[in-house]
Amino acid sequence: MTTSFAHVVGFDDAPFPRDARGPVLTVGVVMSDARIDGILSTHIWRDGANSTQKIAECVNTSRFRPHLQLLLFQGIALGGFNVLDLQALHRETQLPVLVVARKAPDLDAIRDALLQHVPGGARKWRLIQQAGPMEPCGDLFIQRQGLSFDEAAHALQRTTLHGHIPEPLRLAHLIGGGVTRGQSRGRA
Repeated sequence: MTTSFAHVVGFDDAPFPRDARGPVLTVGVVMSDARIDGILSTHIWRDGANSTQKIAECVNTSRFRPHLQLLLFQGIALGGFNVLDLQALHRETQLPVLVVARKAPDLDAIRDALLQHVPGGARKWRLIQQAGPMEPCGDLFIQRQGLSFDEAAHALQRTTLHGHIPEPLRLAHLIGGGVTRGQSRGRA
């Protein structure tokens, strides 16, 4: 194991109304083991195509970048269907990328929604396919870029403090909800 994954950032989009269009707040929680080192934020477009570029820019211009060892996401899309390009994000940041989900996605339903209802849906579907299938890893399913399965399992073990979701993602979810709704609710 060459990387300890002690310094990670987990990103989650803040809640937004179902009928909302436009920018969606996306929060990143930077952690060093169990300590919060900082908070990052950016805005992406609801169902847009700028999540990869905005996250890469947010990470690369942050004062935390020199120490970061891993980017974490809960799901491959932010702000509805603003699908991340995992290969481009890895290339742009030079950091491993790990996507987690509580359950395997219904790919048929996702494909149908993208191709029938979302502008640029064919490109977004190709990005999901390019990311590869989700692999079971403990209690989660993962997609990864720039790290092995064993490294991903190690990163999850190291960053998960409560429940099944890595702590940076759990906190990003709570912070995003607290900022946009006045209080957090639900689980990450």
